[in-house]
Formats: sequence, C-alpha cells, structure tokens
Amino acid sequence: MGVRMLWPSPVNRVATLNLGGEPMPVDKPLNFVVLVGSLRRGSFNAAIARALPGLAPSDVAIVPLGSVGEFPLFNQDVEAQGFPSAVVAMGEAIAEADGVIIVTPEYNYSVPGVLKNAIDWLSRLLTKPFAGKPVAIQSASPGIFGGVRAQHHLRQTLVFLDARALAQPEVMIPQAHNKVDANTGELTDATTRDFIAKQLQAFAAFARR
Repeated sequence: MGVRMLWPSPVNRVATLNLGGEPMPVDKPLNFVVLVGSLRRGSFNAAIARALPGLAPSDVAIVPLGSVGEFPLFNQDVEAQGFPSAVVAMGEAIAEADGVIIVTPEYNYSVPGVLKNAIDWLSRLLTKPFAGKPVAIQSASPGIFGGVRAQHHLRQTLVFLDARALAQPEVMIPQAHNKVDANTGELTDATTRDFIAKQLQAFAAFARR
C-alpha cells in the first residue's frame, strides 16, 4: 500500500508519489494532457478545454490529446489485427504525462459513447496508461446539474483503470451556454474561470504527491 508523507523540511522539499513511486520535487514543472469527450464543433466542453492552458499555474503546461472521434468502435476482432495508430498515440501521450484532465458532457445520465469507447480502447493497451495516473474531471452542460451524473459514472470506470482521481474540488459547470461566447467559443465567465484555476492548482499539488 502506498504511503503519503507529510511535507518535509525546506532543505529537502520533495513529495512522495503514491504507490511507492520516486520522490518528485514540489517545484517540478508538470505536463498535463486533456481528453475531451465531445465531437461537436461548438462544444461547450471543448471550449472549457481550450481555456485550461491560460488558467493553469505558471509551472504547469496543458496540451490537448487527439480526438476521440479518431477511434473506431471497439471490436476485439480489430484489436487482434493490431491497435489503431490513434489509440497507440494517445496511450503513449497519457503514459508520458504527469496527469490527465477529462472534460466531458453528460449524455443520458452518463458519459458520451465516444468517450467510453476511447477509454475501452485505451484500457486494452498492455502499457495500461491510466494505472496510477492522476486524473481530474470537469464537465459542462446547458442544464442545471453541470454533468454531475456523467462524472459519477466516469469515476466508477476510473476505479477499474486504477487511476488516481482528484476528489476535490469538483468542476461541474451548469448553464454553460451563458458562460461561453457563442461567436468566439471562449469561456468568458469570470467566476467559472476562477474556480477552474483553483482546481488546476489543487490538481498540480495532487499530481506531485
């Protein structure tokens, strides 16, 4: 079982990774990748994802992963012929990153099929890119709940993947159509931007543990 150490003295400022990993300096620059669970051109969740680099701490870089729309429907017969290149590339990017941010809408009380399909493909890779990987979840919806039910289902899936999901703070953005500029696709709501920035700060600390 992994152990979380208390913060040591300033002379030896390191945090210990969960699951017995190597010590990580608390001021080490971090690289996060973003997985978007929507294909829609005017997606509110894609708009949230695009805003993340500008809201992250100065020592955190955030880059997008490829589109989940590039994955074929999961089929074990296809897998037997070799993993699609898009699956392999995304798996490698996740494995190399210090953490993953998943930004997703809610469809029918759950995650979109395209996102679940991508996760199913990635889970089949021998490298198990999500195992032990810090993951933060964000969701946006035109409704009043902000995608909470999608997040709950996604957390169940992440348990099986052995990912390390950030518990708090949660980012669920209701009435997203009032917070994203329809013409520019920019997240303009100051309160929402502020709260996301706080989650990213917490996620950076979480990833360094």
